Amino acid sequence: MAKLLSVNVGMPKDVSWQGRTVHTGVWKHAVTGPRMARRLNIDGDGQGDLRGHGGEQRAVLVYQIQSYAYWQDQFGRSDFQYGQFGENFTVDGLPDDDVCIGDRYRIGEAEFEVTQPRVTCYRVGMRLGEPELPALLVSHHRPGFYLRVITEGEVQAGDAIVKTRTGPGALTVADADALLYLPGQDPDKLRRALAIPALSPGWRQSFQDMASGRTAAPRPEGWTGFRPMRVTAIEHETPSVLSVHLEACDGGVLAVAEAGQYITLRVGGAGDPAPVRSYSLSSAPGAPAYRVSVKREELGLVSRFLHANVRPGAVLEAAAPRGDFVLAPGTGPVLLVSAGIGATPVTAMLHRLASDRTPRPVWWIHVARTPAEHPFAHEAHTLLAALPHAHEHVFYTTDTTDTAHTTVAGGGTGRAASGGTGPGALIHHGRPTLDGMAALGLPTDATAYLCGPTSFMTAMRDMLTTIGLADDHIHTELFGALAAVTPGIASRPAVAPHRPPGEPGTGPLLTFARSGLSVRWSPGYRSVLDLADACDVQTRWSCRTGVCHTCVTPLLSGEVGYSPDPLEPPAAGEVLICCARPRDDVVLDL
Repeated sequence: MAKLLSVNVGMPKDVSWQGRTVHTGVWKHAVTGPRMARRLNIDGDGQGDLRGHGGEQRAVLVYQIQSYAYWQDQFGRSDFQYGQFGENFTVDGLPDDDVCIGDRYRIGEAEFEVTQPRVTCYRVGMRLGEPELPALLVSHHRPGFYLRVITEGEVQAGDAIVKTRTGPGALTVADADALLYLPGQDPDKLRRALAIPALSPGWRQSFQDMASGRTAAPRPEGWTGFRPMRVTAIEHETPSVLSVHLEACDGGVLAVAEAGQYITLRVGGAGDPAPVRSYSLSSAPGAPAYRVSVKREELGLVSRFLHANVRPGAVLEAAAPRGDFVLAPGTGPVLLVSAGIGATPVTAMLHRLASDRTPRPVWWIHVARTPAEHPFAHEAHTLLAALPHAHEHVFYTTDTTDTAHTTVAGGGTGRAASGGTGPGALIHHGRPTLDGMAALGLPTDATAYLCGPTSFMTAMRDMLTTIGLADDHIHTELFGALAAVTPGIASRPAVAPHRPPGEPGTGPLLTFARSGLSVRWSPGYRSVLDLADACDVQTRWSCRTGVCHTCVTPLLSGEVGYSPDPLEPPAAGEVLICCARPRDDVVLDL
């Protein structure tokens, strides 16, 4: 019969790790005597990162003494103590390839239900000083598992573990773990997993995504690396916004971009090495040339160069269109909401809707400082005028001639104009407010696409959800780096990306395109992720060993190798930065 060998608890604490502070509860220690197992915790226990650990579905973590012996042999160690793997219960028996999701066990006075395998997490490797352990737990089929507390009660070391119910589907912990993290998923096991009521909601959602094919973002269709592009025309949209039209130097047909995607340019002549920047496409999808529209920024190395130097005939290099901020198909209302140069991707979306002659209600809401600083004003109005159910609202924040809105009856470049079948553009003076947005009568069943400065998108999202739009119907495009995912890392003041401390590297050149930073690789870093951390480039990660794919990043050019090899390779054109090292010069969409 299985037996509880040790009850282990520990409250979260701050631990120094790789120059950062991690708030973690992975340090557990054995306790004597009975402890109360409650709905969320064992008395005296806590978790530092409740997004990945803890909660009702993950109240108690279990690990087996047989796996202790296995890892001691693998690592040649003999210093393990109960709680070393961050578990609450160290048990004799209950192997991962025998225990099933949904099994129930009585231990002491309490009853528990198996809900999911252990979450792959870098902190268990940090705790043992074995950074590759998260990947090894999966590849060696020894993850351990979580329990939900069905009946609260006291437990203590020495208690027998009695099985009270067998979970439906006969899906073992090891099988469930492999199904999520290892290649070659078995469709039958996937169906069985989704039929188990006890499966935790997080894992259920992951398996549902797998079943519906939503596990990977759409791959860009086009070329690999950078392609020479010739400037065929330039246009001044406003005094500070320049549109650049690009065609392939070889005369080839360009890949059709989805409405809302961007391209990444490498601009020779603007610096050494040639800086890389990403710009949303403002052109109509399927147009023979790409159009990017660049706002001149006083401190912008590339934008100042383009405004001052780019002429028809100039050659720039471009990576293929990519990005998942795209206009989704549907029949419901669409809100296109932008501020300043944020109009670029939603202008491409408007072109798509106009070319499709969509019957969908389309709301165009744009914020600019003044009419003179309003890009695409005439273009957007012309497209909207051709749609049967279009609504156009423009907010001028420093043009305060009138505090009310005005219906414009004339037209011209740089100013909204009425015409066509629409009701005309409504001009508002001042910034959008909640009351003002609510007065527009926006449909609450709409899908919204927001682009502009981060503060603008945050404020607009809050207004739209308050009005009644569903949060998952609101999509945003960020300028620059994506929001970081760094589980357990204590927050600290934001720092702009910079070169790493110490002597510069002499290896391949790594370019973080979204961050506008290029640095030489040094073998002193274990991975691209470690170098990005040293440069304060915002990253997304969890396991740091090639298991969870949280760190997957588009690879614009170059080649990488892996150490350790990821358990499942990323798709073509992507890289797992947590275990990647550059083999030659690399450009990452990061």
